[in-house]
Amino acid sequence: MRLRIKNDNGIERLYIEKSIRISPKKVTTQNVEKLGRIDNLMRSMDLTRDEVIEWAQKRVDDLNRSEKPVILSLSAVKKIIPDEQRTFKAGYLFLQDIYYSMKFKNIFRNIQKRHKHKFDLDAITSDLIYARIIEPASKRASYGVAKTFLEPPNYNDYDIYRGLSILAEEMDFIQSEVYKNSSFVIKRNNRVLYYDCSNFYFEIEQADDLRKYGKSKEHRPNPIVQMGLMMDGDGIPIAFDLFDGSSNEQPSLKPLEKKVIKDFGFNRFIVCTDAGLASETNRRINNINDRAFVVTQSLKKLKEKERLSAMDDTNWKRLSDGKTIKNFQIIRENPEDYKDELFYKERIHDGTNVIGQLMIVTYSPSYAIYQKTLREAQLDRAEKMVVNKQVKKQRRNPNDPARFVKVTSVTNDGEIAQNKVYEMNTDAIEAESMYDGFYAVCTNLTDETVEIILSVSEGRWKIEESFRIMKNDFESRPVYVSREDRIKAHFLICFLSLLIFRILEKKTDRKYTSDDLIKTLRDYNLLKINGEGYIPEYVRTAITDHLHEIFNFRTDTEIIPTRKMREIISKTKK
Repeated sequence: MRLRIKNDNGIERLYIEKSIRISPKKVTTQNVEKLGRIDNLMRSMDLTRDEVIEWAQKRVDDLNRSEKPVILSLSAVKKIIPDEQRTFKAGYLFLQDIYYSMKFKNIFRNIQKRHKHKFDLDAITSDLIYARIIEPASKRASYGVAKTFLEPPNYNDYDIYRGLSILAEEMDFIQSEVYKNSSFVIKRNNRVLYYDCSNFYFEIEQADDLRKYGKSKEHRPNPIVQMGLMMDGDGIPIAFDLFDGSSNEQPSLKPLEKKVIKDFGFNRFIVCTDAGLASETNRRINNINDRAFVVTQSLKKLKEKERLSAMDDTNWKRLSDGKTIKNFQIIRENPEDYKDELFYKERIHDGTNVIGQLMIVTYSPSYAIYQKTLREAQLDRAEKMVVNKQVKKQRRNPNDPARFVKVTSVTNDGEIAQNKVYEMNTDAIEAESMYDGFYAVCTNLTDETVEIILSVSEGRWKIEESFRIMKNDFESRPVYVSREDRIKAHFLICFLSLLIFRILEKKTDRKYTSDDLIKTLRDYNLLKINGEGYIPEYVRTAITDHLHEIFNFRTDTEIIPTRKMREIISKTKK
């Protein structure tokens, strides 16, 4: 390997490169490491140009020494040591780098002063977070997962449950400190706050003060706990709260807002929610001082006069250029011809106590086509129900095709019919189709452009995706702990796991799907060769290359010497 100085339009960059023979007569050059711009290195390291080059050359010399071939002596007869851990999960190293950058150790040092516990709560929490992302399991099983990390646990499994009680007690303190410390890792975008609620089921039958029967998102007949989650404008979690499964979710926004104002120092922000949380109260509390709101507005729930006015053919404009549309009916009748366009109208929402509230109604031809296609598939299923005269008991599901089937059990004279009559409900079909393509938001940001307001509303998908990651990828439900304090600690771990993972996504510029990134972390395993080092068992990909570049360490050589691996582990803890 050798040092190369590349001059690109007067900007000098340092590279470490090596020659690779790809055939008896052909040699190519490969970059091993990008050290960066010389001027940036001079500033960051407070060195002269010659000193930077000297430092870089030392780096090359160290790599050349470590690249000496390792000769392995393996026996086909000698047996491996019983119960010895030989394969290690190393994907947590990237998470550990973020964890330590957020100064969790300082947080738990302060907590230890208040509780005087003997076990390492910092180690317990970090292992539970890494395990939740790498291989989600119960708390006791997570202890087993932690044993497969390169650094085994320095605590006992029963310490985990003691630690959960402390985590629950310190839940608000941890959230506020983690938010403040996250600014050391990424720039937080707290101008827009997204808020939404979801619920998590427990495989129990007896409800209690926290776990109560309610409307489960998964349609489960089990007691549930509800979570309110708040995220910033970039989709990075800010805070969360829990409330019982039978409560209305609308009042949950106010206490969480009070928390972030008091503990996090927020004072100027825009809150964005879906229609279910867009109550009059929630709009009023964000219509004071420097707060604002952008909320989804259900057109179906408007008073008839206002709804008809919002959806009629007048005052429509094209979003791309603001041009007034003279014949909007043609667009609705021929959505295929306009599917790349978006249309809108503005009006004052007069059906509310929040005076001067602006309502923006949009029409998307492509969304109208999508909704019609989806409904036609449901209508096919509904027609089969009519032919077979079989309709299952209808659940309150907006996508249930049974909503399009009308079952008549009495005659016109009011008498009980001998045979039920099954037919398509044309009134229900017509009533639903009239909303195809329409979407509305309400806001008190009357001085902002329509484009900005709509872009804020469109960002709500990030919080919906976060709940999906938490439930599906991190397997946050069903919940197996039963004590209320441990339930709270469980969701704190899930929240912190989501926070660290979202920061990892942002560090990778969101180039990869969450599924691909999680799979990469889970497949990132190393095989230990006693006395020599570790051999990568994962597939080197563009994602692993990008992670190595971001976190400035590599494990994709044919073997990583033991000493080198210790250096990598130490580096992720700085």
